[in-house]
Amino acid sequence: MKGFLLDPVATFRQASDDKPCVLFSYFGALLLLNTLLSALVAFIPEIGNLKMSETILSGPAFLFLTIIFLMIAAFILTIIVAAWVHLWVYIFGGRKGILQTLRAVLYGNTPYLLLGWIPLVGIVFALWSIALGILGVRELQEMSTQSAVLAVAAAIITLLIPLALLATWLMTSNMVFLPVPFSRAG
Repeated sequence: MKGFLLDPVATFRQASDDKPCVLFSYFGALLLLNTLLSALVAFIPEIGNLKMSETILSGPAFLFLTIIFLMIAAFILTIIVAAWVHLWVYIFGGRKGILQTLRAVLYGNTPYLLLGWIPLVGIVFALWSIALGILGVRELQEMSTQSAVLAVAAAIITLLIPLALLATWLMTSNMVFLPVPFSRAG
C-alpha cells in the first residue's frame, strides 16, 4: 500500500509479475476495509437503533447483508470497468494483456479504497486513484503517458456520458414512479 501511495511508478514496475492470487487478495482486503468503513459511515445514525429482535431485512442482519452485497457488487463492477479500460488501452496501443490492465486498475484503486469512504473528501481520493490508474497503465502496458491518459480518459468519458444523459433524462422527464397496486386474481 505504501508503495502505491508514495512511489507508485517503482511499485507498479515491481507488481508487473504479481500472480493473480496476490492481486485479488490485495484488492479484496482493501475492498473489505472500504466496504466496512463506508457501511459504518452510512449506517451511523441507524447503528444506535439496531435491535437483535428485528427481522432479517432490518437491524444487524440487514447491515451484514448490505456489506456482503456491496462487496460483491463492487468487485464485479471493478472487473467490468477494468475490462472496459482494457478495451481502450488496446485501442491506444497497449498490448501487454488484460492482466496488466487489471493490475493497473485494481492496484490504482488503493487511495480510494483506503480513504475514499471519508465523507466530502472521498472525491479527492477517487481522482488520485484515477491518476494512479493512468500511471499503472503507462508502466504495465509500456505505453506513452499521452496514450495512457487518452485510454483512461476515453474509458471514463464513454462511461460517464450515457450516465449523465440518463440522469438528465430522469430529472427532466415528467415520469412519476408510483407503486403499482397488487391485485389477486381469482
